[in-house]
Amino acid sequence: MKATMERFDAIVLGAGAAGLMCAMTAAQRGRRVLLLERANQVGKKILISGGGRCNFTNLDVRPERFLSGNPHFCKSALSRYRQQDFIALVEQHGIAYHEKTLGQLFCDGSARQIVDLLLAGCAKGGVTLRLNQDVQEISKPDDFHVVVNGSLAAAPALVVATGGPSIPKMGATGFAYRLAEQFGVSLVPPRPALVPLTVESAGIGLEDPGSLAGLSLDCVARFGKAKFREAMLFTHRGLSGPAILQISSYWQPGNEIHLDLLPDIDAAAYLKARKQERPKSEARSVLSEIFPNRLAQTIALRHLPEGSLANLPDRSLESLGARLKNWPVQPTGSEGYAKAEVTAGGIDCRELSSKTFETRKVPGLYFIGEALDVTGWLGGYNFQWAWSSAWCCGQALTTHEG
Repeated sequence: MKATMERFDAIVLGAGAAGLMCAMTAAQRGRRVLLLERANQVGKKILISGGGRCNFTNLDVRPERFLSGNPHFCKSALSRYRQQDFIALVEQHGIAYHEKTLGQLFCDGSARQIVDLLLAGCAKGGVTLRLNQDVQEISKPDDFHVVVNGSLAAAPALVVATGGPSIPKMGATGFAYRLAEQFGVSLVPPRPALVPLTVESAGIGLEDPGSLAGLSLDCVARFGKAKFREAMLFTHRGLSGPAILQISSYWQPGNEIHLDLLPDIDAAAYLKARKQERPKSEARSVLSEIFPNRLAQTIALRHLPEGSLANLPDRSLESLGARLKNWPVQPTGSEGYAKAEVTAGGIDCRELSSKTFETRKVPGLYFIGEALDVTGWLGGYNFQWAWSSAWCCGQALTTHEG
């Protein structure tokens, strides 16, 4: 017996941040929307983000804080639906929030409040939401036909909001990429971003990188023209922390990153001044005044001769000082999609309208959110991209002629 076909104005695949926002926006403008989610609940990444409080946007969102092979692509959406617009929505729902650091906004309560906001918006618009939906087949004989759990749904518009493969334990896959390939839409090779980096020596010449695991310090991480001042964390396999996650999005395999381990101090001048003031002090005791003790001892052991400061030539202190301000680190790789907060690369933005997110090759096919080759900085930027791209797409769907 042939399956009964349900008809909608738009089918949205993926009930994460972008999918929920798009479905809500389109439905509240009169479109009949079917929202399909493979998992058993919506917004899984929203719920775990920001330590469960959801860093839902940033006060300082601007296009240059997004990476893309087409750097101008994000400008339209970010200007049409701004961080202030989402903040207003949060306030409208009575959700208390605070700025943590560097413009990052978090819920005072729980990330569940953001999910509930989006679900309430979908309910208000009459979105048909279905969970545990396994898409078996998508075709386009005229409208889009989606076979899911043995049932058939059709719509003139299909929105792909299934994200990228980062954090597979949350159910993330490369589904969007496979669908793009099916319809001849090109990809920028995807890679993990906002991800810890692996190094064989934790950047300081140690045979055992784990000996410093757990230590954290303020630093400036640099790669090319990109630089970030935030905390860095030593791990058993290399380096993490906000500064490293940020620079990982820019880092290219086979290249070094550089670390300023003392952003506020002229390291060479500091060491020479301590030599003058306390010539009998050992280097490691002086270094322990500005570094965690384990790190101070390791640096002294590996990079200075033994003995008191009085016995160390100025050139040795100057050499170490210069190194502390520009420490080269050669990553061997990253922790991969399992630890990556987002995915860089993805659907080539040159294939899409920057205003509607419709593909140029396939009328009615849209891609939004993390699936695209647009990657924001750490700190709420990627959620804002989800809201902005989804809102713009949702606006376009309301005027789409099926």
